[in-house]
Amino acid sequence: MIKILKYGEVSSDELFFRGEIKTDVEGTVSGIIDNVRKKGDKALYEYCEKFDGVKLDSLLVTKEEIEEAVACVEPEFLEILRKAAANITKFHKCQVRNGFIINDEDGIVMGQKIIPVDRAGLYVPGGTAAYPSTVLMDAIPAKTAGVGEIIMTTPPSKNGKVNPAILAAAYVAGVDRIFKVGGAQAIAALAYGTESIPKVDKIVGPGNAYVAEAKKQVFGTVSIDMIAGPSEILVVADGKSDPVHVAADMLSQAEHDKMATAVLVTDSESLALRVSEEIERQIPLLEREEIARASIDNNGKIIVADSLDRAFEISNEIAPEHLEICVDNPFDYLDKVRHAGSVFMGRSCPEALGDYFAGPNHTLPTSGTAKFSSPLSVDDFIKKTQYTYYTREALGRVAEDIAVFAEKEGLTGHARSAVSRIKEI
Repeated sequence: MIKILKYGEVSSDELFFRGEIKTDVEGTVSGIIDNVRKKGDKALYEYCEKFDGVKLDSLLVTKEEIEEAVACVEPEFLEILRKAAANITKFHKCQVRNGFIINDEDGIVMGQKIIPVDRAGLYVPGGTAAYPSTVLMDAIPAKTAGVGEIIMTTPPSKNGKVNPAILAAAYVAGVDRIFKVGGAQAIAALAYGTESIPKVDKIVGPGNAYVAEAKKQVFGTVSIDMIAGPSEILVVADGKSDPVHVAADMLSQAEHDKMATAVLVTDSESLALRVSEEIERQIPLLEREEIARASIDNNGKIIVADSLDRAFEISNEIAPEHLEICVDNPFDYLDKVRHAGSVFMGRSCPEALGDYFAGPNHTLPTSGTAKFSSPLSVDDFIKKTQYTYYTREALGRVAEDIAVFAEKEGLTGHARSAVSRIKEI
């Protein structure tokens, strides 16, 4: 049963504790990465047979397989994918940056170019955790940024095929090439390249502990989006909130993972008790009852605060992945939010709206990293290059200043490189 805690009556450790994630996969992942680097495709085929239980003839998903998948998904679902893609595209187009030029002083030009990465790699989980929404959320920002080629990897099922919903989403999102590879071996292939899979510049997408560790180990060779932990939701709700809705929203994240965290912070003790009862009523109704039960019992909590202002102080300290503000005038409180991945405003805005359809990205910082990290965006797929131009006359005006600065750091070569262009040394 979910814990109910009263602010001021329990320690900070109890209020802000997150379930510890202990994994012992570092050595295993390191070995997989090394094997893929040495053996390339051969290692990928071997791992596919070992971990996915299928012997493949080719890693590449063919055009015919994609067309077959698109044809076999329900037309209604295909239309929903297209609607969601349009919403996600509309939102992310507003994130596109422009370069700039500064040319307000004689003989000096400075500026910055915005350049998309050449190739991005998307990791998409398979099996029971097949999320076509993740394909849209990861591929569309890359496409919007102008990435030259988008490569997707996802594990095959035992029949050697990829989940049709995943392929349909990739088709709608405009993914260029798809490969039947999962796990740490897929991350290694994207980071270093093999005979079939090209090396990418950026890897994004969620995965299990092996995928997360692999991303951590290849970072530096390639860029990554983030090391994501289990799902989180924090609901700030006043006493007028419907306990049925609040409980359902909390369970929408609890059903993801036994380590997921669902938190309610409220100024109403009555709502706290009613939500606790409602969670108990709703858990048995879920297909993933066992997962939700473990999540609620181990990591769920309801915190009763002395005011809504205090509730937002608590929320900012937790820095949740998803934050719901369940009050009548949510925009009155938006300025109080400093640390959250994505914020859902008002009583008619469940977190699930953001998971699938609204448009803002659902790949979000977890485990308190919203204090310094941001949702996946167009920015993740671009890099900035700056440039400088000085005429000889413009350099002459500052050469001595440069020399003084350089000599203060003991770098006389720097000083000479500036001054020698202006006068004999």
